[in-house]
Amino acid sequence: MKIALASDLFWPMINGISVFTKNLAEQMAKRGHEVVVFAPSQNGDYYVEEVDGYKVVRLSSVNFPFYPNQTEPLAPPRKIAGKITVPRVYLNNGYKLSLLPYREIRKFCRQNNFIPDVAHIQLQLMVGQAMIDFARRNHIPVVITNHSSPENLFDNLKLLAPFSPVINRAVLLYTKRFALQADYATMPTQLAIDRHFKNPEKAKMPIKPVSNGIDLSRFTPEKPSKEFFEKFGFDSKKPIVMNIGRVDAEKHISTLVLAFNEVLRENKDAQLVIVGDGTDRVNLENLVYQLGISKNVHFMGTQLGQDLVDFHRAATVFVSASPTETQGIVFLEAAACGKPVIGVDVGAVGEICQNEINGFLCKTDNVEQIAESISKILNDKKLAEKFSKNSLEIIKKHDLNYTIEKFEQIYQTVIKTKKAEPRGLRAKIAAKFGR
Repeated sequence: MKIALASDLFWPMINGISVFTKNLAEQMAKRGHEVVVFAPSQNGDYYVEEVDGYKVVRLSSVNFPFYPNQTEPLAPPRKIAGKITVPRVYLNNGYKLSLLPYREIRKFCRQNNFIPDVAHIQLQLMVGQAMIDFARRNHIPVVITNHSSPENLFDNLKLLAPFSPVINRAVLLYTKRFALQADYATMPTQLAIDRHFKNPEKAKMPIKPVSNGIDLSRFTPEKPSKEFFEKFGFDSKKPIVMNIGRVDAEKHISTLVLAFNEVLRENKDAQLVIVGDGTDRVNLENLVYQLGISKNVHFMGTQLGQDLVDFHRAATVFVSASPTETQGIVFLEAAACGKPVIGVDVGAVGEICQNEINGFLCKTDNVEQIAESISKILNDKKLAEKFSKNSLEIIKKHDLNYTIEKFEQIYQTVIKTKKAEPRGLRAKIAAKFGR
């Protein structure tokens, strides 16, 4: 098959959408399919690169200066009157946004005789909409996966925060209508579908849950080496509360820091390790300093490759206070490494973090409940071992191989449906290819 993947967020951007799209592209290419990813350029200019057996068409882009691109270190914070540290509001290395990608998508396809058999869209922004338009004009079936909640963006923009409830509802409606343009729609979990669609069975196309999946051959329940702990400077013999992901406001890491401060009353040797970077890091560092717990909290910045895997393996418990997850790849990674997990009982987190089975679910921003949950795991070795064992059982249903096989089946289904249309129609449209 010739597969076009369209995503307004893609590697080296680091979040669930980009990681999933990268995994999908790599695995489909390994299975012999011709894969082309269409995504915003990281330097602003149009170019094409080939990586891991597939092509990435980098579409012309502009800087969106209020959201970090996470491919480069954040600009250093500013100091007011030489004392007060404040984060940067305007970022020169902001997220890249392709404003008019349609012509460049058409240009690449025409010049390279690439007529996709199927287009799979990962995000409902400019690149996603342009790919829908291109696919519709050229009789190409469309699959849409919705990974995100509107809170992932708008709750992180301070100026819009007072209006975020109204904006979030509007964007939720937009993403629903966007998905209805597809021949087949998926979301990572059934709970995410239920949030977006009251009656998904009445939609004109199938809407099904397909897990983002995790590479179970990579994320395994092993112990990191002694050299790993020496490299990053924290103690392997002391309890480690781990948080991995973007360090942005909508992830509510400040709630976790406050909860950890409560945990230290009983577990004075506990360590909080925060892996990732983002616009809220300076605020969190200030909070940690004000609480007087700097020696127990480690900010590790963005980590990739084997180090990322080893951070998961090093954890005693994985904790996220984020209320904006549609599934949460970091929860999948932690469970695959056999870790007890603690999350917020919102959205689809409960499908991976199952209350009192492999961890605890807490109410949003309930500092006391999160602190109590962490302490229970740190203070009860048998409970931690039980949760660890159950995490390994739960994660078996989220093997990346199953996810890839499922999407292959979905692609074949929508391609077959298109071919069932009147004979000669596709050939007629192909002759006009690239309108």
